[in-house]
Amino acid sequence: QVQLEESGGGSVQPGGSLRLSCATSREVFGSSVIAWYHQAPGNERELVESITSVGETNYADSVKGRFTISGDYAKNTVYLQMDTLKPEDTGAYFCRAFMAGRYIYWGQGTQVTVSS
Repeated sequence: QVQLEESGGGSVQPGGSLRLSCATSREVFGSSVIAWYHQAPGNERELVESITSVGETNYADSVKGRFTISGDYAKNTVYLQMDTLKPEDTGAYFCRAFMAGRYIYWGQGTQVTVSS
């Protein structure tokens, strides 16, 4: 069974930072495009950033220059470093793995709240 374990959410003031983690198995990490999605209250999930197994990244325009995705190949973990957070970044963040070009798996989500 494929597992994606997210962690690192919390509450922070505008301008603050958080780092989200998505831990998985070596098999998934090495054969997937892993992405972070953001779901604001009342909205659908939207792609934030993604990273391939060879380190190629893709960013949404709304987070360029503020968020950074990276992968730790020793820990089979993808990180989302979020800086200069804004209130509109509030919501649930989900990790998704698109594995072997065929299978899609989701994590359970982690909550981020940006408020003064």
